[in-house]
Amino acid sequence: MGYLERYLAFMQAQLPDLSGLRFGIDCSNGMAALLAARLFPGTRIINDALDGNFPAHSPNPLDPAAREQLSALVRAEKLDLGVIFDGDADRCMVVDEQGAFVQPDYLIPLVVEIKGNKVIHDVRTSRAVIEYIREQGGEPVMVPVGHAFAKPALRKVGAIGGGELAGHYYFRDFHGCDSGILAAIRILGKAAAAKRAGKTFSALMAPIAGRYANSGERNYKVALKDEAMAAIRQWFGGRAETMDGYRLEKPEGWISVRKSNTEPYLRLIVEATSRELMQTWIAQAEEIIAHAG
Repeated sequence: MGYLERYLAFMQAQLPDLSGLRFGIDCSNGMAALLAARLFPGTRIINDALDGNFPAHSPNPLDPAAREQLSALVRAEKLDLGVIFDGDADRCMVVDEQGAFVQPDYLIPLVVEIKGNKVIHDVRTSRAVIEYIREQGGEPVMVPVGHAFAKPALRKVGAIGGGELAGHYYFRDFHGCDSGILAAIRILGKAAAAKRAGKTFSALMAPIAGRYANSGERNYKVALKDEAMAAIRQWFGGRAETMDGYRLEKPEGWISVRKSNTEPYLRLIVEATSRELMQTWIAQAEEIIAHAG
């Protein structure tokens, strides 16, 4: 048996009961196209011709334009959700039954068995997810951003798995590595079970997604990154986690500000108990960043 057949057989063995679930898949003209039709026969699949020029859209599902086709498909065909993979299929992301993007860190509780286990998450993860992991009997473990940190951390602490805001999800049962395919299988299984219980995907996610107002990750080209970060820390105060930039925590919310590992950006996330407070904090942080530009 060749490597691809062995890989397919492994993934097929992980498939849960997906009966009754209607979903779409966007392969982004990438590597997911090798498996999608065989893993999910009868499913509505788009952009499933391998093409390294990525003619349909960017192979990065974090780009909102890359998700437009999938969202339109879900709405037009009244599907229960849609899954989109990045170019090399080590990441997956989801749109709900309305075609709305589901922030990837919100999905961490769907991809691993929480109760009694340690679950890794990066410094950008919503407080809602961290709280939910604890409520479900798990132990959240914060790690720096990136697979170079997540994989060793998973092994070191003995975590069952976890994930990141960027749509990487890690599994102890997958050699401690990330897999967009395996994450999609787990997410679809939870969605199918929820549908059989009479819940839409957005209703399934509401206990996490509805807790706080979250800005998502915002990027800024800044000349004096360290000075901007220090000024934001001084202004915002709160308890500081410094493993990767600053995650500054207050009872009513938090701010993450860090330098990108891969691009020339300063990255900012703001989460608060209300949208109004979130917008106020964003405006104040952006004023500080502008002075450092």
